[in-house]
Amino acid sequence: MAHIVVLGAGTGGMPAAYELRAELGSEHRVTVVNAVDYFQFVPSNPWVAVGWRDRETITFPIRPYLAKKGIDFVAQKVSRIDAENNALDFPDGSRLTYDYLVITTGPKLAFEEVAGAGPEGFTQSICTVDHAEHAYKGYQDLLADPGPVIVGALPAASCFGPAYEFAFVMNRDLRNRKLRNKVPMTYVTSEPYIGHLGLGGVGDSKSMLESELRNNDIKWITNAKVTKIEAGKMFVTELDELGNVKKEHELPYKYSMMLPAFKGVDAVAAVEGLCNPRGFVMIDEYQRSKKYRNIFSAGVCVAIPPVEVTPVPTGTPKTGYMIESMVTAIVHNIAADLQGKPAESKGTWNAFCLADMGDTGAAFIALPQIPPRNVNWFAKAKWVHWAKIAFEKYFIYKMKQGSSEPIYEKHVLKWIGIERLQNKK
Repeated sequence: MAHIVVLGAGTGGMPAAYELRAELGSEHRVTVVNAVDYFQFVPSNPWVAVGWRDRETITFPIRPYLAKKGIDFVAQKVSRIDAENNALDFPDGSRLTYDYLVITTGPKLAFEEVAGAGPEGFTQSICTVDHAEHAYKGYQDLLADPGPVIVGALPAASCFGPAYEFAFVMNRDLRNRKLRNKVPMTYVTSEPYIGHLGLGGVGDSKSMLESELRNNDIKWITNAKVTKIEAGKMFVTELDELGNVKKEHELPYKYSMMLPAFKGVDAVAAVEGLCNPRGFVMIDEYQRSKKYRNIFSAGVCVAIPPVEVTPVPTGTPKTGYMIESMVTAIVHNIAADLQGKPAESKGTWNAFCLADMGDTGAAFIALPQIPPRNVNWFAKAKWVHWAKIAFEKYFIYKMKQGSSEPIYEKHVLKWIGIERLQNKK
């Protein structure tokens, strides 16, 4: 009997555990390790930050749902990965050995790279449900005493979609409250242009998102290198396309939500030969560590080079569809290894995103993620708003159900007619 440990129980780790159990059967042991004892549906955090959702709606306890599938669970933060001896060490002194390790931890949030950034500093975050709840408390203060708002992404950020979402959702909520006229909004981003998204743009994302910002009275600064944040003031160096200083800004604000750059979590980054300098797991085409052949990784924690060099550093996002394909490849390759067969499965690394904009939404598909692409599609429509709501409920339902089927591949892409897009001339 082999023991497979999944480190991380997010949108990659939970499906990985369910798929492993379905593929390998009961003859092998599967254990999930997570720093907290609950699952959180991270894509809903922008809604939490304006009070449209609460913690109870987008979280659920992990243990009882894994137990129904015969999957063990450890609710502890890992203090050390002993990759040479195939074991995880925990702060309480306990130790868990494994035959295969699947790393799906997500990222460490690198707020420390910009002085004053983050919930411990002067800006808000929507990267976790805890952060989103903290952001909502700050938002309530803004509602009581309106003033300028800054939303965006810090240098080396890679996940831009939620920043756009939050800007538009906040805009809609303020309009609903008849307070928008008292809240000037500015979108500040490390992207070289609006709609870059860390992907070099997708379809007509540049003009469509610029139009939405303009129509909603949201100003923007691109190629923005945030250098320091103080209470009520953000210092931004705006660069030109050659990386030269174009303008220095000192922006006042009453409220700010800025997405940070990501790094690998400490325990993963500390394993010699496992990660790149940023702490992301270096993998081969089969999602397997280049040094440790029994360690696999999927999701935000894997190393993917930027799509292109930009004046202010930007990373490449890892969307749900991509993560799902990585997970499925890992499961098939572990199963093959247990049978003495070579690894053959590869993740498709395609990008798909549904972004809510308050009362409408934007969707994009990039197949593959890195240009040139077979499908390069971006659209704005009210159905995306409703699709995002439906997907939230459906994904949480499937995780509670213990579903092992690929949600994006089997359902979501059919909703939006992916076959039609792929065959479009």
